Amino acid sequence: MSNLIYKEEAYKIIGICMEVHNQLGKGFNEVVYADALEIEFIDNHITYSREQTYNIVYKGNLLPHKYKADFIIEDKIVLELKPIECLNSAHIKQTLNYLAVSKLKLGLLINFEEESLKYKRIVL
Repeated sequence: MSNLIYKEEAYKIIGICMEVHNQLGKGFNEVVYADALEIEFIDNHITYSREQTYNIVYKGNLLPHKYKADFIIEDKIVLELKPIECLNSAHIKQTLNYLAVSKLKLGLLINFEEESLKYKRIVL
């Protein structure tokens, strides 16, 4: 357990997500949770970028559609938010794709829609 990548940073981010979930509960749109998280990141002096856009290149061609990660934390961690009934493999694949295009190693997939906050650590 001690060799988890970005263990302390991830622990802090998950704790902040739990605080937002405790305050707001379930039932809101993703943007509401993102707005609340942004306040928490500022209050906790966490460096982040919101809705970071990444280009996708196919055989040397820049594709017109881009990936947009919900948050990039400390230039290390992709934070992907979901307000859905249950996380599934498609959400994990989406987070893996964000990790691939961003060249980052750790993704946190957070679900705010369940009674208690659910999350997955995803390592590329």
